[in-house]
Amino acid sequence: MGIISQFEERCLVIGVLSTMQNEDSVISLLESNWGPVSCRTESVPFSFTDYYDEEMGSRPVRFFLVFENFVSPDDLASIKIETNSIEEKFAVSKNRRINLDPGLLDLGSLILASTKYGSHRIPLRDGIFAETTLIYHTHSFHTLPWTYADYGSPQFISLFNELRTEFKRQRNLISRKESIQQ
Repeated sequence: MGIISQFEERCLVIGVLSTMQNEDSVISLLESNWGPVSCRTESVPFSFTDYYDEEMGSRPVRFFLVFENFVSPDDLASIKIETNSIEEKFAVSKNRRINLDPGLLDLGSLILASTKYGSHRIPLRDGIFAETTLIYHTHSFHTLPWTYADYGSPQFISLFNELRTEFKRQRNLISRKESIQQ
């Protein structure tokens, strides 16, 4: 019989699609929930599909927010529910201007939360699913058959590799501090 243990906390990363002129008020709300953003990537045009253009009113930009505080995987469903609520607050005539995709990054994977069912998605609770979007092996993140095109782009694979390196560094610092305190 296996021994049940607590999940290790992970790095909270939120993928943002936006047609807003200024996302500061959205970021402020996110920070009030999950603490300071340690990194905001550059905004790049979202040119992988036109899926969001009609709803969002124009071609969105994509950027990622990385949070300073780690979170428990237990919290992923709650985070997705709250980010959906934030999307609704900024909607215009029920059309989103901001799309927030929370995920958890660790040394082995990037897991995203979703409200959409798929055979590869695992139900968490309250209509929220989890999906392993990228896996890490042979010194890099790699896509899976269902990985969104932008997450699998060389630019974003490189970004997630950098974020993984920083996560590993921070986790090691925390471990050293905890061992000194004991």
